Amino acid sequence: MRLKRLKQAGWIILAAVLATAAILYAKLDYIKGGAEAYVFGYPLVMMELTRQTAAQSIGPENHLRRVRQFPDASFRDVVRPNVDTLYTTAFIDMQQGPWVFEMPANQQRYEVMPFMDAWTNVFAAPGSRMNSKNSKGDSKVGSKYLLVAANWQGQVPPGLQVLRAPTQIVWLIGRTQTNGAADFALVHALQDSLQLRSLADWQANKPEAPPVWLPQPEKALPPIVQMRQMDVMHFFSHLSKLMQDNPPATADAPMLEKMRHIGIIPGVAPDWSWLDEKCIALGRRLADWKIAQELKKPRDAINGWVTPPANLGNYGTDYNIRSVVAMIGLGANLPADAIYPSASVDSQNRPLDGSKRYQLHFPPDQLPPARAFWSVTAYGANDFLIDNSIQRHAIGSRDALAMNEDGSLDLYIQAFAPPDKWQTNWLPVKQGQGFVLNARLYWPMPAALEGRWHMPVLERLD
Repeated sequence: MRLKRLKQAGWIILAAVLATAAILYAKLDYIKGGAEAYVFGYPLVMMELTRQTAAQSIGPENHLRRVRQFPDASFRDVVRPNVDTLYTTAFIDMQQGPWVFEMPANQQRYEVMPFMDAWTNVFAAPGSRMNSKNSKGDSKVGSKYLLVAANWQGQVPPGLQVLRAPTQIVWLIGRTQTNGAADFALVHALQDSLQLRSLADWQANKPEAPPVWLPQPEKALPPIVQMRQMDVMHFFSHLSKLMQDNPPATADAPMLEKMRHIGIIPGVAPDWSWLDEKCIALGRRLADWKIAQELKKPRDAINGWVTPPANLGNYGTDYNIRSVVAMIGLGANLPADAIYPSASVDSQNRPLDGSKRYQLHFPPDQLPPARAFWSVTAYGANDFLIDNSIQRHAIGSRDALAMNEDGSLDLYIQAFAPPDKWQTNWLPVKQGQGFVLNARLYWPMPAALEGRWHMPVLERLD
């Protein structure tokens, strides 16, 4: 009798498994479509979460926020923050535009002021590189820009260059080279010379109005955490609403058609059955898992370093790369302004471990080729800065590095200080914890942009 019951139970389980498999097969278009739609829409939703978080904890939109000091190890607003530049940022609502952005001449520090649309594409990047081109090499010339919506048809005042924003949400995420804390006063003055005003205020010669704003008493969760906690219905409801005012590009038409077939339509909240919603959610989980697995692979690594592709900041229909960058490096520059090689393994393809000591050796005449400057930053496995005894998070060309007699350079990445002679070349990490490195080359030279120069291998010393 017991054997008979076991056989019956086995048949019931098998039948249930086969029925579930049949249902999932029938809904394969929802599973696959949900995964593709999630990857497609991730940057837009992440941008909105970042905008909302900034409004709660940083300041109101349509006003420049001038960051006056480097982030420390407690900073959690953006993954892999840099400690090379001070930021001047603003979320800008183009429904309230047009806007005038002014950049006085600056020969003292490298700067780049990229404007990013809601899909994380950089549609304009004024700064040292572009201004030197616009003025035929005369960097004494400042620039004034009129930021307008895509369909704006007004009269452009003399002296203003038009920047046409593709979406309602625009993020200015400007960077000014900063050579350590001692350089803050100079950089603050450069930041203060930047101005963002409405066209009407600019024409009336009204000064930049101070923001009227009170921070929220409770700090919001980091956007990346909010995204992980968001259920699938909220995610796609946000996406559908956001696509109304931040339309996808013309080239996205095939993807929009795929999404329409599974009920994801701009301006229309999803109306799924229970089963459809679960299949969409399964697709999202599969996409998250696949992306996580891909991020662990040192794909196309040279000497253990992975350099983001040449379409960074201008992704076209490369939705996979666009979503990954939004996950691990939201706000990335165009490669012409900065490139970001990263390493998570040593020369033997072993994960980087704070219990070990590492050496990064640059042969003579092989330092990173950057017109502005370069750096190497250490991050914990969570992609945030690592707390350490000397509060040094990055090291590079702005530091008083000790060179070898032959002109080569050695950087030491380890938890404990090296001998005194080499402490200026020490980048601390945390004992017993994994870490990753990000190099940054600002205004890279052709050798770096064209792949004729590469970061050297990271050698483990013990």
